[in-house]
Amino acid sequence: MFNRKKQPPIKSLIAHGCKLKGDFSFAEGFRLDGELVGNIVGQTDQASILVISESAHVMGEVQADHIIINGRVDGPVRATVMLELQPKARITGEVTYKLLEMHQGALVAGKLCPMVAEAPAEEKPTLKLAANNQ
Repeated sequence: MFNRKKQPPIKSLIAHGCKLKGDFSFAEGFRLDGELVGNIVGQTDQASILVISESAHVMGEVQADHIIINGRVDGPVRATVMLELQPKARITGEVTYKLLEMHQGALVAGKLCPMVAEAPAEEKPTLKLAANNQ
């Protein structure tokens, strides 16, 4: 809990009642309260956080380091660090994540795909028993 990095500040907002058509790229933090038809992508050269509120609706791909969803997403979701699905989250599409926190009530209609780092293939160490004095 105390080792968490400080989250980037929310610097961009699409307010409730607003509708945007087209792809949207952001740096640091972005909060969506309205509707977006297109893809949302956090810049990869710095930490990014995306908040999709209860009133928000995205029709397109969503990608960022840390994503918090409490609204509706129709399309694939990719969280490279952490994905938080709040109780009113509704996702239709493939969900890829490194860490997942899913609250009771959240729904995903699609495939959940954890990002698993492949361990390097190395030789297994020889097993030595404690009772063996050799």
